[in-house]
Amino acid sequence: MSPVKKVGFYTLGCKVNQYETQAMMRCMADNGYETGEYLPGSPDAGDAVIVLNSCTVTGESDRKLRQLLRRCRRENPRAVLVLTGCLPQAFPEEAEGFAEADVVLGNAARAALPRCVNQYRELGHRIVEIPDHGKAFESLSIDAFQGRTRAFVKIEDGCDRFCAYCVIPRARGRVRSKPIPELYSELRLLAARGYREVVLVGINLTAYGKDTGADLCDAVETACAVEGIDRVRLGSLEPDCLTPAVIARLASPGCSSLCPQFHLSLQSGCDATLSRMRRRYTTDEYRQVCERLREAFPGCALTTDVMVGFPGETGEEFERSRRFVEEIGFARVHVFAYSRRAGTPAATAPGQVSRAEKARRAALMADTAAAGRDAFAAAHIGRIAEVLVETREESGAALGYTRDYLPVRVLAVGDALPEPGSIVRVRLTGADEGTCTGMPGP
Repeated sequence: MSPVKKVGFYTLGCKVNQYETQAMMRCMADNGYETGEYLPGSPDAGDAVIVLNSCTVTGESDRKLRQLLRRCRRENPRAVLVLTGCLPQAFPEEAEGFAEADVVLGNAARAALPRCVNQYRELGHRIVEIPDHGKAFESLSIDAFQGRTRAFVKIEDGCDRFCAYCVIPRARGRVRSKPIPELYSELRLLAARGYREVVLVGINLTAYGKDTGADLCDAVETACAVEGIDRVRLGSLEPDCLTPAVIARLASPGCSSLCPQFHLSLQSGCDATLSRMRRRYTTDEYRQVCERLREAFPGCALTTDVMVGFPGETGEEFERSRRFVEEIGFARVHVFAYSRRAGTPAATAPGQVSRAEKARRAALMADTAAAGRDAFAAAHIGRIAEVLVETREESGAALGYTRDYLPVRVLAVGDALPEPGSIVRVRLTGADEGTCTGMPGP
């Protein structure tokens, strides 16, 4: 009897990376491997394979990866250590210098993972494969999403926008879209496995179909047509692509399963800063999109990303951005400090903001974001909401999300606690730090 081959995955970064990890898991399982999540600090992995799927959006992402590589090698000296993802693709020379990794694969070489691992084990020499991006969408698919009751489904890759701060076009290439028939087949597999919510994700999601003649609404309608899929959620959206016609179509009966939560990338609430960032909208245009969404989807949740400390951002410009975030009233805001990325225009731009000042501004923006989050949650007290249960807590409660992505702690009724994956009606009775509390009810 041959020994069990094991592979553990550790994922850094966005929902697209998480999807790609699941696809690599499936690929390795098809090649006879027992797959799972790798937990740093776990017992020695022996002869197992450890795959680190990297992110390179910020310098902090790179720092965490270096630390993780060193730790994995120290704790698992006999394991085959694989580095893949955005960092090797964007910075191949740097990635080649990470001596801890036995195998280094770019984003365009994920399908080669089993072959490269086997080749390394057979020949014993280091393998580096970082090919250029192809012109066609990489044919990845999943039929499960380990550890989650929601499944992320990647429908788009690449970005043609070239914002001044962003290295992602180097890491991901130009826009490429999953064909509608492939999307439909993948969603049917997920529905058959019991997934009731799917999240359509991409590097530049609103560019979906630019290369195929389809559009994002086509993808949403396809997902909504799959029996068993009760909720369809969208990843990050570019606000300038949400025209009145697009919003009207998303609100139409053909998209009836679409969740009323929209993540509209903002980056800054100051027009001067947006211009230097090479973003394609003004704050007034952004505000109009928010108003149209709220009119088409009453009570919808708007979430966003905000960057502080972009080169040239003055104290006055930061305050203008903070007030804009306050004005819109987001349900959730991801606040982060600008990070220099080599090869981008912003990296050499004048007016670089000090680390201490960026930290100060991030804290102030986070306070504003928390106030908006808490107000959104408080507004739901007294309502009945449908909650998709994701996990159970040791405290005896279950945690899940409403259609508008409000986190809810569901309290037990006697000894009864809803199962993960179930959708339950919950009367919301309280809220604390953006999370509502309630009990199952009629």
